[in-house]
Amino acid sequence: MTPPTHHNQDDTARRRKGVVRTALVLGAVALAIYVAFILSGVLGA
Repeated sequence: MTPPTHHNQDDTARRRKGVVRTALVLGAVALAIYVAFILSGVLGA
C-alpha cells in the first residue's frame, strides 16, 4: 500500500500543531507531578 499523497500543507501544519500541544500538556503534567513529589518530601519532613 502506498501512503496517500493528497495531504496538503495546512493538514500537516494542523497535525504538527496538535502534536506539539499534546507534548507540551503532557510535559506540564509530568513537571507538576515531579514538583508535587519534591514538595511533599520537603514539607513532609
